[in-house]
Amino acid sequence: MSSENAGRKQGRFAKGQSGNPRGRPKGARNSATLACEALLEGQAEALTQKAIEKGLEGDPTALRLCMDRICPPRKDRPVTFPLPPINTSMDAANAMSAVMNAVAAGQITPADAAEVSKVIAVTIKAFETAEFADSKHGPDQLSDAELLRIAAGGTPPRLLTIGSR
Repeated sequence: MSSENAGRKQGRFAKGQSGNPRGRPKGARNSATLACEALLEGQAEALTQKAIEKGLEGDPTALRLCMDRICPPRKDRPVTFPLPPINTSMDAANAMSAVMNAVAAGQITPADAAEVSKVIAVTIKAFETAEFADSKHGPDQLSDAELLRIAAGGTPPRLLTIGSR
């Protein structure tokens, strides 16, 4: 390998160019998919009815298939409960309190509370980062010991602390 090629990837095609410009067009469908659709064409209603009948007879596989279509596994859904506006780190602490109260009152599930808490935690980090950047103690004015403590996961100086320690 010559020194002029050192560190470069060698390839047959120029960057951004396809090796087969006349290859499979976008949106082209797989032939197996097309064959399956042709076999099922006109039979979907009969097959669905048969699966429902088997499910009603107690066939566990057919029953599971029908239930998965009727009531699919829950994915994300909107969570609605009163949450105070978050404009400062202290507001974030109040919001976390509102989340805990909503769980205690049965307004939201603990899993939903965990997801909302993650959003609030990111908001807190954003406020802390902004406050640290705005403080007169920039990173260039910190001692080596303070920088090592921050790098190890310690709290930077002059940051607001949420809750008691």
